[in-house]
Amino acid sequence: MNWYLKLKETISSVAPIMLLVFILGNTIAPIGGETMSRFLVGGVLVILGLTIFLMGVDIGILPIGERAGAALTSKRNLPLLLAASFFIGFMITIAEPDVQVLADQVKGIAQGVSKWGLILFIAAGIGLFVTLGILRTVLSIPLRIVLIVSYIAVFAMAFATPETFQGVAFDSGGATTGPMTVPFIMALGVGVAAVRAKKAKDSGDHSSDDSFGLTGIASIGPVAAVCLYGMVAGNSGGAAEGAIEEAAGHGAAEGLSIFAALLPPILKEVASALSPLVLMAAVFQIFLIKMPPFQVIRMVRGLVFSFAGLVLFLLGAQGGFMPAGERLGEVLGEFAVSGDKFVKVFNSAGEVTSSLDIPGIVQVVLLILVGCVFGAVVVSAEPAVWVLTDQVESVSGGTIKRKVMLAALSSGVAISIGISMARVLFGFSLWYILIPGYAIALVMTLFCPKLFTGIAFDSGGVASGPMTSTFVLSFTLGASAASGGNPAVDAFGVIALVAMTPLIAIQVLGIFYKLKTAAAKKQPGGEK
Repeated sequence: MNWYLKLKETISSVAPIMLLVFILGNTIAPIGGETMSRFLVGGVLVILGLTIFLMGVDIGILPIGERAGAALTSKRNLPLLLAASFFIGFMITIAEPDVQVLADQVKGIAQGVSKWGLILFIAAGIGLFVTLGILRTVLSIPLRIVLIVSYIAVFAMAFATPETFQGVAFDSGGATTGPMTVPFIMALGVGVAAVRAKKAKDSGDHSSDDSFGLTGIASIGPVAAVCLYGMVAGNSGGAAEGAIEEAAGHGAAEGLSIFAALLPPILKEVASALSPLVLMAAVFQIFLIKMPPFQVIRMVRGLVFSFAGLVLFLLGAQGGFMPAGERLGEVLGEFAVSGDKFVKVFNSAGEVTSSLDIPGIVQVVLLILVGCVFGAVVVSAEPAVWVLTDQVESVSGGTIKRKVMLAALSSGVAISIGISMARVLFGFSLWYILIPGYAIALVMTLFCPKLFTGIAFDSGGVASGPMTSTFVLSFTLGASAASGGNPAVDAFGVIALVAMTPLIAIQVLGIFYKLKTAAAKKQPGGEK
């Protein structure tokens, strides 16, 4: 893909958010000229950074995954394949920009959390479940069995995890499957499924079913890993002031000078994140894929682009995007609780018998509606969502139109972020949404075509892309802190809800496709 198309794709992802924040920040939720200028500069850096980073992934990183997957599967050595799968999953996750952003958010909220300790746990979780997904493909274990058993185990772990880490754990499942991790893991999964197809030519389209689902399985790993981290680290809760104080500290860097102040630590972080990936590429080149010199030069150029792009992306996110999102959330959160908080209850004699302390209904509705609009805009703008809708339309033979798919995903994600805003204001448990949501999604696997189930669980991370990890989470954190909540408990979980929506939406479309296909066969002239 050329630079122009990649830049156009990135602008279509980021520009709608920038426009919406610009309108809100200068009308009903003024965030100040300094914060707005930082946001606009940060937005430009995010666009440039994502463009350069994704080009680097295309020309330097994806070829490593594709060639490594082909070489490993051709050796027909299961222990080697599984060990390499863990290694690949672990290394690629460390370099994932969404993971870096999430770890920064968590560190700002929960005292005592080690950023790199959290990242290493998440990377190990991805590596372990990528290995499990590859083993499932090789042994032809039904995807629904692996998903149901894994989610039951993960929910059991989550209940034993301190409350501070519960939302973070489920958020990490969506945040880790970003622009670096997903293409690499999918390339590995498709390669393994292709080898299986050669060994079982009479299996019909079963192999195509196995081409999907690896990313969905892999995204369970971080949830389990963060739950385990929470059990080990203990409850670090009650640090809601951390993020706000840290944001205020960044703001003290006098406007645009914040970007210069952030550059040295970000350079160090990105170097630390990409070093394992460079090491992995070198090991694979020497012992496994052995590319010719011109391809090695291309790979090196891609790694350099990835480094530069990741630096610009994180600089824009930390210096402008995240502070503006947090400030916008603060302003709207303060507004949501500033109205008439008391609804008085009178008896027949006209005496006040009780009063309910609740936010003003108008302010509450406004915050929830803004959250819904952000949800619809974010998911519609994600480039990976457009790829997914094309994929589903192709798989269904045009029966499921991409416009229908986009409408379903936009509606679902809008509702999920609206619910997150309601959680911020009223403080109800994340479990009230996650448990029935995942229960419905897992039950639907029993009725949905296998191919759509794989696509649905793969797409959970697609909807929760860079814009959700950087802007929407910051917006939710700010709203929670300003409305008097506990951000560590009430705000984290928004990415989890966004990632859960496609599991249901796409399986609903899959069941619809199944029923429509069956009805067509019963018509005169249809297949018998």
